[in-house]
Amino acid sequence: MFYYLLKYVFLGPVLRLLFRPRTEGLEHIPEDGAAIVAGNHLSFSDHFLMPVVLKRRITFLAKQEYFTGPGVKGRLTAAFFRSAGQIPVDRSGKEAGQAAIREGLGVLARDELLGIYPEGTRSHDGRLYKGKVGVAVMALRAGVPVIPCAMVGTFEIQPPGQVVPKIKRVRIRFGEPLDFSRYAGMENDRTVLRAVTDEIMYRILALSGQEYVDDYAANVKEAEQATQQRRFPRFRH
Repeated sequence: MFYYLLKYVFLGPVLRLLFRPRTEGLEHIPEDGAAIVAGNHLSFSDHFLMPVVLKRRITFLAKQEYFTGPGVKGRLTAAFFRSAGQIPVDRSGKEAGQAAIREGLGVLARDELLGIYPEGTRSHDGRLYKGKVGVAVMALRAGVPVIPCAMVGTFEIQPPGQVVPKIKRVRIRFGEPLDFSRYAGMENDRTVLRAVTDEIMYRILALSGQEYVDDYAANVKEAEQATQQRRFPRFRH
């Protein structure tokens, strides 16, 4: 209930007014049945702008930090995400990844839409990074189509670290559903999972027009942070 109050009464109308999202390919979203919407992730705003333009409810796998933040802000953020039906995901290891897959399959088993960002984290520089194979595992196990989605312009309105977004029009593009039924029963084959994931990321890339980086975003962030620390070490007494 709270999800629809946010979408149609409290938050949705405001977002539509301020950011005037222009959509393409909404006809590719099935009217019923389970499906995965796999998108690029450029901004905190993505969590809100994509659901606003969809007729159906979509449940995202959201990082656990949104549910465990300290202080008043942290409690409010956690309450918001829980009320909106989003699922916390621990991203700290292999077992955590398996738990996320189980949660996602539960959403799909209810014939609902599952939203996922295959990159695993927000892009820190606006580029598109290598996708993790969890999206492929869920697609093959559940036997559902994957709809690629590209958020365009959300990095410019709210890049990482910016609390208040700029008021600027954004574009949301949905591609044709990807059918991976030819790989049924092969969800334990790493080569197949990599091929499926790469195909999904290629379709997102075609929609977004981003520069592609053939490495995981988390690895690149970590390497850049290490370089910065070497270049600018903390002053020691």
